[in-house]
This record gives sequence, C-alpha cells and structure tokens, in this order.
Amino acid sequence: MDASGRNLFSMLIKFLTERMFKHLRKWFVTHFFAHSRQRSRLVSKDGRCNIEFGNVDVQSRFIFFVDIWTTVLDLKWRYKMTVFITAFLGSWFLFGLLWYVVAYVHKDLPEFHPSDNHTPCVENINGMTSAFLFSLETQVTIGYGFRCVTEQCATAIFLLIFQSILGVIINSFMCGAILAKISRPKKRAKTITFSKNAVISKRGGKLCLLIRVANLRKSLLIGSHIYGKLLKTTVTPEGETIILDQININFVVDAGNENLFFISPLTIYHVIDHNSPFFHMAAETLPQQDFELVVFLDGTVESTSATCQVRTSYVPEEVLWGYRFVPIVSKTKEGKYRVDFHNFSKTVEVETPHCAMCLYNERDARTRMKKGYDNPNFILSEVNETDDTKM
Repeated sequence: MDASGRNLFSMLIKFLTERMFKHLRKWFVTHFFAHSRQRSRLVSKDGRCNIEFGNVDVQSRFIFFVDIWTTVLDLKWRYKMTVFITAFLGSWFLFGLLWYVVAYVHKDLPEFHPSDNHTPCVENINGMTSAFLFSLETQVTIGYGFRCVTEQCATAIFLLIFQSILGVIINSFMCGAILAKISRPKKRAKTITFSKNAVISKRGGKLCLLIRVANLRKSLLIGSHIYGKLLKTTVTPEGETIILDQININFVVDAGNENLFFISPLTIYHVIDHNSPFFHMAAETLPQQDFELVVFLDGTVESTSATCQVRTSYVPEEVLWGYRFVPIVSKTKEGKYRVDFHNFSKTVEVETPHCAMCLYNERDARTRMKKGYDNPNFILSEVNETDDTKM
C-alpha cells in the first residue's frame, strides 16, 4: 500500500472512531443524566409503594411474628417456599430425633443387644435414619407397616398423637398460605391498566384532567370506585413543612364514580374548577411543578368476592396539556364492539386554553356581554312639553 492509501485508511479510521465516540457520549448523556433527573415517586407506575421504614424498635418488629399469618402471606415466593420446606423438614427431623431418644431410653437399639423376648416401643428402629423415616411416615400418614408403635410404651403413644396433631396443623397452615398467596387479588389487579400519560383538555365546555383505564378481562369488578390523591410538599401558615401532603382529587365518568360498568375502557376525568389544585397551574408552569398524582381503583373481584385495589401515579412530565386520547372503540361488521389497545395511550393535540383561569374569565366575559352593562351615570329626566304657539 502506497503513502496515499495509508493516509486515506488512517483518515477513515479516525473518522469512524470520532463518530463512534460521539454516539457513545450522546448515549451516555441521554441515559445517565436523564435517569438522574427522574423525579422520585411514592407509587410506581405498576402500583408498588416506594417507601422504607427505618429505626423500628424491637418491640414493633415482634408484632410481625404475632400476626404470623399476614407476615407469611406478604413474603415473597422465594422466602415463602423456604419457610414451607423448612417447616416440614424441621418437624420431621425434630420428631425423628425424639423417636430416637425414646428408642435409646427404652434400650431398643441394636447396640444394647436386646433379648429375644424384648418388646420395643417402636418396631424396627435401628438408628437415626430409621427414626427419621418413621417420623416422616407418621406425619404424612404414609404408613408402610414395617415400623409401628407397640402398646408397651406410653411415651411413644403420646408422642405419636402429638406429632399427628401437629402435622395436621402444619399442613393446614402451609397449604392454606400457599393457596391464599395464589388467589390474592393482587393478581387480578395486574389485568387493570392505566394510560401512560394523563391529558388536560376541554370536555363538555370545562377544562378537565383525563386518564384512561381499561379492564383486560371480560369478568367485571363489582362496585368499582375510583379516586385520586395529589401528593406535594406544602408549608403551613405556621411554617411547618409537610412532605407528601395529600389532597383529594375527585374523578368521575359520565355515569358517576361508583358502580362503574367496567366492561370496556373508560376515560375518567377531573374537572379543573376553583376548588381544584390544578386551577392555578398553566401549560407553561406545569413542568416546573412538584407533585405526584396517585390514582386508585377499588373493586370486588366477581369470581372470588375479594376486594382489590389498583394504583398508578403521574408526575408533571407525564401530564400532557392540550391533548386528548384517540378513540379506541369501534363496531365491526358482525355487530361486535372492538377495542384497539394499540391506541390505548395515544394522544392527539387539540386546541386548549393555556390555563383554567383564562377559560373561566373568558366565559364570564361572554356572559356579561350577553346581559349588557348598566351605566350608573345615566339619569332619566322628564321634560314637560309646553305649547308656546300663539294664535
């Protein structure tokens, strides 16, 4: 390769290297700094609460063991299965050790060389392994028949009764915990989805904040009720700073906010009036606000009659001012109603007042123009007409 070829090759390598570093720098800045600028949430988009408890005293921690049923239900699956396996293996080994002690005290083991007419407490227990197998057979009621308790030893009879009762309790508790974990209404809540963004636009001549929610199952949620909480930091007139101060946000649909017919996606809305915390916000100032809008949907699962709650949240960057949702319900030729979830979170830009105060001021001005104005300086005076014409 001549000198010109080498120079061209080196220039090409330099150009590709600069482009590669440029793209890497852009990717790093976009992902790293954008992630660092994300607002902290109390409730994630999928409904999990981002909160931790610190400096809890020992007495308060002991309460979790008093309410052992709820504690076991709230455990993650990996911890629950660990407790499940440990409970059974631990009880089998513990009673196996007790059966070995009974055989040892009664001198039933082969190292004691029992006589031919010796009647053991438990037949065919020759060591710790056989004692463990007998404990397993007793608790799970397998009963192979090779090992059995004799009437020779009252201690063995009492231990057999005690292990049988305790084994039933352990089986009932652990199987019930597994079944309750599987049938918890949290899984039903996974099939309720909210739109990725909330929008602000006019609806029925009023400025409203709108959110779309959908039920992915054909089974209904009975007695559904939807509401919201606006979380923000406020300062009281006394100078006290309240972090995560909660303000009620009323959401409604055209038929009300209770007993929703939740068979198809619904668009819920909050009217931004004088009592709304969004009343003094504007399109230009909304991204600079510091709040978190948490939306709740409560309902009863039709198949299990269990109450479930679905949660999601929206930060200012996820509230789009001047947009509305794209229609997603259509009717097919066969007469069925079709829901297109591809457009579930899609929005389109619409003409919207840039603040709620502007909309209400404009409406009041139009009302006054229709009614007319009173002129307080206008004075009605009567004029007496006289006939000054002489004949």
